[in-house]
Amino acid sequence: MRVTIGITGASGAVYGWRMLQLLYKAGIEVHCVVTNSGWDVLKHECGVSTEDIHKVCYRLYDNNNLAAAIASGSFKTDAMVIVPCSMHSLGAIANGISHNLLLRAADVMLKEGRKLVIVPRETPLNSIHLSNMLKLAQSGVKIVPASPGFYHQPKDLAELVDMMVGRICDQIEIELNIFRRWQ
Repeated sequence: MRVTIGITGASGAVYGWRMLQLLYKAGIEVHCVVTNSGWDVLKHECGVSTEDIHKVCYRLYDNNNLAAAIASGSFKTDAMVIVPCSMHSLGAIANGISHNLLLRAADVMLKEGRKLVIVPRETPLNSIHLSNMLKLAQSGVKIVPASPGFYHQPKDLAELVDMMVGRICDQIEIELNIFRRWQ
């Protein structure tokens, strides 16, 4: 399976970082693109560097490289997950604006009818945010807000993060068995 992971500058970089680690461990071919703000948040929230990301993905792309493989519909990917997704990126995708690689890759997923999952991490939401999410949902995008459940009685932050990452992976049909499901 080949998956593209996008990381933007929204808070919640831990979800993207953990997802990369778990997909790497599962043997998934991961292609990754990180926005400039995404790099800032990865460093601030997780202490993660470019070298750390390189270690857990098949290919890391420069967000300014619109000639990268993931910018083309002829490059087959099974799914793309943007985790976390800023309202800036979400709004651009919802309105067909593709001025960087992450946005272009998402646009390719839409035009090719492939799985696109967006994990917004913003609160509170205004009517513009909600309208953009509705537009994307009506286009077939799965919107998975970064709001973990508590029914599995997490003992620490890591268990909360894993629950959320597991639910995101459910949307792209990858079973990681990293959290206790409701029985």
